[in-house]
Amino acid sequence: MGLVLHMPADCPTRPRAATQGLATRQRRHDARMTFESWLRNAGGAAHQGAATSAGFSRHVVDRAVASGAVQRIRRSWLVDPDAPPAIVAAAAAGGRLGCVSAARHLGLWTFDDPRLHIAVRPHSGHTDATNTVRHWNSGPIATHRWELVEPLPNVLAQVAGCQPLERGLVVWESAIRTQRIGLEVLRRLSLRGPRARSLLDVCSELSDSGIETIPAVRLRRIGIPVRQQVTILGHRVDGLIGDRLVYQIDGFEHHREAHQRRADIAHDRRLVLAGYTVLRYDYAQVMFDWPTVELEIRTAIAQRVHLAS
Repeated sequence: MGLVLHMPADCPTRPRAATQGLATRQRRHDARMTFESWLRNAGGAAHQGAATSAGFSRHVVDRAVASGAVQRIRRSWLVDPDAPPAIVAAAAAGGRLGCVSAARHLGLWTFDDPRLHIAVRPHSGHTDATNTVRHWNSGPIATHRWELVEPLPNVLAQVAGCQPLERGLVVWESAIRTQRIGLEVLRRLSLRGPRARSLLDVCSELSDSGIETIPAVRLRRIGIPVRQQVTILGHRVDGLIGDRLVYQIDGFEHHREAHQRRADIAHDRRLVLAGYTVLRYDYAQVMFDWPTVELEIRTAIAQRVHLAS
């Protein structure tokens, strides 16, 4: 973008034609900048039709593309240099960001999955893109051609059909916990398939984070009943088994707040003095050493420490 000099309007040395030409160039410059700002506010990517509907002429858009400030993908998609790579990849693949890729883009808890998940129209052809998962199933919310990210209910429906129950539950409860959607709203939607119904049966609003969902679902799967977020001695515990066995989970960023850590340890001490057994685990132990965690909990149960004396 060139430098624009603003000279006084009453300058006697500038010819009228030159003044008009500069004003025209300035308007073009401002229009292009306005379009680029609009595109950034739209998340860094938008359909040509959306730009036209917002009042930007094809000429303004073409000038932004020609300047290199905006890139055109598959004729209809416009992206700026700072657009999220997943969004750009979805546009290039001819689909919408979906399933766990969309969940991650929306800031929800997900498990690592390096593949790009995109939603495409039913009967859409296959893509040559590698490491890409295509979802042809339509979700409960109708989509339109100007969208690059699936609506959240569709994302959750795709996650239910694509991911194992445990991983799907982490995403679903993350959406509920962050108040992106309510559990009752999900129950009223037309979610098809046994996996979605299974998630509706086990999903709750009790996990404070995705890492807290995992122990509860894994323990229940092997027949160990868990009550979540039970208040004991004035504070909630992550999990209570029986009457007296408590487990606590430290999240990935737990140690960033030293005062919170001290408060948690002090509560652990009060629980022990009141006759509870407390087992505390961190993120790495739950995610990468679960067999040890499970065995310790089962050993505690075998020692009957979960029962009131």
